[in-house]
Amino acid sequence: MEYAKYGKRIVLKLGPGEEVVSSVIEVCEKEKISLASVSGIGAAKRLKAGYFDVKEKTYFVKDYAGNLEIVSLLGSITHKGGKPYAHLHVAFALESGALCGGHLSEAVIGGAGEIFIDCARGSIARVYDETIGLNVMQF
Repeated sequence: MEYAKYGKRIVLKLGPGEEVVSSVIEVCEKEKISLASVSGIGAAKRLKAGYFDVKEKTYFVKDYAGNLEIVSLLGSITHKGGKPYAHLHVAFALESGALCGGHLSEAVIGGAGEIFIDCARGSIARVYDETIGLNVMQF
């Protein structure tokens, strides 16, 4: 993993075998970032994405493997328990060209990953909301 800072923007370069979510969190920890937006693209060899079932109050995650093209990675950085909290969603193409997406749990880069972290002043905490079963922003 390599990254560089350009004003309030951090550009993260990931190579084969590096994991996206943990790398974003690691950079945010090093740079003491507690509020940012995240965007990116890349080629993954494995990822886990899913959806949140409101009735069940749980995430259902599916594993994907092969030549996966991340066409859009979007999300936010806030904090929970004093640590960076990454909430990321992904849209990706399968080898067949079919498009899939959802809440990103993990993505291992197969080729290269380009992630942009746009930092903002301030911080927003996450707290667990029992009525919906999610960690929601608390202003």
